Amino acid sequence: MTRQQAGSSDGSAGAAPSTGRQDGRALAGLLARHCAGIDAEGAAVLRAGRDGRVEILAVHPPARKDVEPPDWLRQALVSTNDVLAGGAAAVRPLHEPEDLYSQPARRYLAMIPVVGGVVAFAKATGEPDALLRDVERTHEDVPALELYGLCATAHAPRGAVPRLEPVLALLAAVNEHDRFLAAAMALCNELAARWRCERASLGLLRGRYVELAAMSHTEKFSRRMRAVQLIEAAMEECLDQDIEVVYPAEGEADFVCRDARELSADGGPTAVLSVPLRRAGHVEGVVTLQRVAENPFDAEEVESLRLACELCSARLIDLRRRDRWIGAKAAEGVRRGLAVLLGAKHTWAKLLVGALLAGALTVALATGDYRIEAPCVLEATTRQVLLAPFDGQIASVNVIVGDKVSAGDVLATLRTVGLKRKRNAARAEQFEYRKQADAARAQKRWAEAQMASAKARQLAERIELLDDQIARAEIKALIAGTVVVGDMERFVGASVEKGQVLFEVSPIRSLRAELAVPEDQIADLLAATRAGEVRGALAAESYPQRRVDFVVERIRPLGDEADDEVVFRVRARLSETPSWMRPGMEGLARIGLGRRRVAWLWSRRLVNRLRLWFWW
Repeated sequence: MTRQQAGSSDGSAGAAPSTGRQDGRALAGLLARHCAGIDAEGAAVLRAGRDGRVEILAVHPPARKDVEPPDWLRQALVSTNDVLAGGAAAVRPLHEPEDLYSQPARRYLAMIPVVGGVVAFAKATGEPDALLRDVERTHEDVPALELYGLCATAHAPRGAVPRLEPVLALLAAVNEHDRFLAAAMALCNELAARWRCERASLGLLRGRYVELAAMSHTEKFSRRMRAVQLIEAAMEECLDQDIEVVYPAEGEADFVCRDARELSADGGPTAVLSVPLRRAGHVEGVVTLQRVAENPFDAEEVESLRLACELCSARLIDLRRRDRWIGAKAAEGVRRGLAVLLGAKHTWAKLLVGALLAGALTVALATGDYRIEAPCVLEATTRQVLLAPFDGQIASVNVIVGDKVSAGDVLATLRTVGLKRKRNAARAEQFEYRKQADAARAQKRWAEAQMASAKARQLAERIELLDDQIARAEIKALIAGTVVVGDMERFVGASVEKGQVLFEVSPIRSLRAELAVPEDQIADLLAATRAGEVRGALAAESYPQRRVDFVVERIRPLGDEADDEVVFRVRARLSETPSWMRPGMEGLARIGLGRRRVAWLWSRRLVNRLRLWFWW
């Protein structure tokens, strides 16, 4: 089954013919230029009416009444409302009647929505996306189609419609050129020809003054010429007032035309009209026209020229900016960037960016204190550990933990009854051996005498050992301090083993701190200690609001493992020992290693980790 057999797309039911002829010819001429530029089969400008019917404003090639409209025009009429509802450009395939459903189309219809209507182009191509890109390049003429093709046809009186033809022709002439000077000369020559002017001049704003850029039928001119100076003065007069300046003016004019009058008087009286060129609401240039004084500019011509300048200004200014040398483009970009940065718009975004930049500069340039944080424990500088001198039983305990003692004070005693019995038995046995030795000598039994004397000497040494043990049964303190370990009073009568810890005495007024420094910072600490004295401060968990200064004394060369990480023990000497300090207190210590960059402080651990990972 062919597509013709399946059904035809007849769009004549919803179409209404256009009412204007002169504007249709102008739009048709514009479409003809674009069809020639992209090698299109045909094009049309369509408008959707309030009743839903589609009106043909212009079509190229022109349709004949006795010939059936082409299939692409019928498809465009049917699809106009859908394209306007979607609000986006669309490409529709144009199948031939003999095409099968699976066969791709060889012709396509590209449709671009404009205000109130659609511009459609038909072309035989196998690349629909390329056709859409070619059609979108004609988008520079959309303002003409929107403002003067659609709105003027719908609302303007019939006498005003013919004025659109020179305006559209002027726009087409400017759009044919891709360089600024060529487009400016085309504008001036077209203005002079269409509006029968002796001279048409274009001036653009450069800094605070208007500079003449092009003049009709004149390739070269000098700014020293009096005529050029008068034209630029008239242009600046128009630019300062931001209004069309006409001389001679009709009735009482609400604008100043002194410079225009001087330009008119130069070389004979002429009619002068200056029209501003605006871009985004700002005046960027001026067009000045001069013609014979007998043919002054009327209100309709001023309106047409105003519309023409509004259409051409964007194209001319863009070409001028694009044709400048790279230094001027860079300076303009910097100026715009500074205007955006320092202007009144986007205040919160600028404040946020400024805060981020200030933070980045602070991180990059500011310095801070490099400190090593490490847990610490307080311990006494000296201490005495009292052990059980022999196996025995505790006879008495004279102190408890926390008592202050002096050197020589007896802290506890062990029972010595068994030792004394052994000593008395040894003494008796020694006396017997001495008697035997004396009797043997008297009988001159020298061998027996020597054996008895040896036995007596052995017993003497045993007696001396027992005397020493009895003397050491009194556990005495060798240094003055406080009993920090040894809650033994409840163990009176209990047995103890030789070498068992009974008491520990420490002078709590002389303490030091032991820090556990992480291994990733020990190298920095070693380097600092080689350079000089290293200081810091600590705070105990019991008194976190109080700080005690210290000086690093010694770094233990062997690392210890604590909480699944390796730490190095560092001994520190306290500058003072407050009364609240006690051995065994824990806290946090900070070692100062000088000033470093904030960026280095924040990134040190990450950089070291990356160096290990990537062997950097």
